[in-house]
Amino acid sequence: MAEITEPRRELALDCFLLAGKVMMESGAETYRVEDTMIRMAASQNMTDSHCFVTPSGIMFSPSNELPTRFVRVKDRRTNLARVAKVNAVSRKLVSGEFTLREAYDMMTEIDQNDYLFPMWAQVLAASAASGSFFLLLGGRWADVLFALLIGGIGFYLVEIFIEKTRVKFFSEFAASVVIGALSMAAVHFAWGTELDTIIIGSVIPLVPGLLITNAVRDLMAGHFMSGLSNGAEAFLTAFAIGAGIAVVLAF
Repeated sequence: MAEITEPRRELALDCFLLAGKVMMESGAETYRVEDTMIRMAASQNMTDSHCFVTPSGIMFSPSNELPTRFVRVKDRRTNLARVAKVNAVSRKLVSGEFTLREAYDMMTEIDQNDYLFPMWAQVLAASAASGSFFLLLGGRWADVLFALLIGGIGFYLVEIFIEKTRVKFFSEFAASVVIGALSMAAVHFAWGTELDTIIIGSVIPLVPGLLITNAVRDLMAGHFMSGLSNGAEAFLTAFAIGAGIAVVLAF
């Protein structure tokens, strides 16, 4: 392959950094982001490229002689559909099915769309998860309706609070307070019988499962900064959920 020109190199860097940014914002593992960007760079004759990814930023250098580029990662949430789409585009770029311009245009389209299900579908899924875990934990069928309703309400409130405040931990704390209050009200008025199981089942959609998984995976792969960062975020999220429930149970 001929030596890459400066305009093409700048387009390639924009494409790689956008791909990494979208993946990190959507919950991808650090090693997956670095591997994807390095493979894309190699397909454009940047065989000496270097990439360093953290949960809050990405640094990429095309070679030892050229300047390093940096992009900030601001918002992060679980959206594996976007990760899968970026992976698909990167594979087609590497295999030659996409030109660099086509790959960049596709990355831009992915960046501008969230590919999320409607809110009502997300709430239904959260309700189903809460009810399923409630039964898995040995809850009674007579109480499963409360886990379904309260779990769905809690998930919906988290999404609303995050949209309004942009503070993730406060949103999870506030939603947990509501979940605890509704669960206690259900048992207090003798509509439900198993307070602990209803609460546990209802908070399951808020538990940071992907963060914990990514933290362990990054630590095992030697990405200690990302692993510790994700682990700290998962711990703070779990603390916010537990603190919200504890506040309600204390009264």
